[in-house]
Amino acid sequence: MRVINRSLRWEIEAQMKLHKYNMHHLAELTGINQGNLSMALNGISRSMSINQLDALGKVFGKVPGWLYELYTEECISEEKVSRPRLISYLVRCAEVGRNDCIDAVLPKILDNSKNVQIIFASAEKLFNKGKQKESERFYELVVENVKDSFSEMLAISHYRLFTVTQGTDAEKNWKAVIRFDPFRNRLPESYRLDALYQLARACYSLKKWSEVKEYAGELVELSTLLCGDEMVAHKRHPVYYYGKGLLYLGSVLERQGLYEQSKKYVRSYADLEWPEPLDESGQKEVEQFRIWGKANLYTLEVLTGNEGIIDEYADYLASLNQLNDIVAGLIAIVSSANTHGFNIDHVLARFSGFIEQFDIFNRHLILADRHLQYRYHKAIYAFRNGRIEEGLDETLHCLSLAKDMKKYEDGFQCVTLFESYRDRASAQQLKNYRLAMGVRKEV
Repeated sequence: MRVINRSLRWEIEAQMKLHKYNMHHLAELTGINQGNLSMALNGISRSMSINQLDALGKVFGKVPGWLYELYTEECISEEKVSRPRLISYLVRCAEVGRNDCIDAVLPKILDNSKNVQIIFASAEKLFNKGKQKESERFYELVVENVKDSFSEMLAISHYRLFTVTQGTDAEKNWKAVIRFDPFRNRLPESYRLDALYQLARACYSLKKWSEVKEYAGELVELSTLLCGDEMVAHKRHPVYYYGKGLLYLGSVLERQGLYEQSKKYVRSYADLEWPEPLDESGQKEVEQFRIWGKANLYTLEVLTGNEGIIDEYADYLASLNQLNDIVAGLIAIVSSANTHGFNIDHVLARFSGFIEQFDIFNRHLILADRHLQYRYHKAIYAFRNGRIEEGLDETLHCLSLAKDMKKYEDGFQCVTLFESYRDRASAQQLKNYRLAMGVRKEV
């Protein structure tokens, strides 16, 4: 007969006496079968589950994680490891912040390399429950302890770490790309399309155009190869990744000023062709690319200097009524106005209510950069039209975004722009500039 950890049992029995609960009453309050509860507390035939311990703690008015430090012997005894129980325990410890308990149990299991699978399973449970930050530690342990560089478990852990670390910090994002890149082709096929998309997306935000082109090209090729493979379960329909690959290839050409070449890709994803009949989810993806394609054809027309299409483009953006589409469209309109000398005050006034909301993008990988680019082009537009105070405010806004995102090249452009009009800045603007630059007072 297996004996439960006595300290754990004594603590629970002490609480029962304190609250004057008998076994029947406690079973009713916790929702645990009385027979199972009795066997768990007396160590007969089965151990206590972590969910049962949580239920008891809740009835006794204890904080989540109560007695977790005494629970390890329910998972590990006489060098035997209960895999299901230990996974549940590690997941709950991470969820409630009992890192001390995780620290205590790891040395007991990591001396056996096979137990890395327990760490990986715990990480996956956390990740799939939306606890990405809590899963990070476990994936790092897998990376540290798996020696087979072609292990799928290792590749998936690198992929998860890459996705977890993606944010608005450009330095961290680039380091994550470099770290994950060698493992992208070692992933199971069900992960590879989304991994390539995430790599292309991250590099696009970093303006690493050659890398975007490489990953996007692989995305187009692989999505075509995997078309019709019903054995592979993708995160989204393969047509989505095919369209995204074309979109990024077109976007790179746009950013390089090759507008006519970019239009070829835009027309391709605006009218996507797929080698097999599409289900409802696939049809929805195609419709979304049609919308993006139409908007991006307007963008390219505006960037080539077609002033006559600006109001039509503004009408289309208004019809979409989507903040992310509007910021992308306004970047093109303002940038083109600066290049070709258009007056777009009426467009900016029309979307002023949307523009006031752009700060909600500041924690988003792609949209934060779009917000930054909008502010920079808007500052130039204000200066060009003689609105110096407005231009300086927009420049300071842009500088603040660049600093938060560690986009040093963009920050340098903002500094250069501000210095060009520094002698026209107000005392408050100069103060804000010094604060943004980390200078307490004028030198």
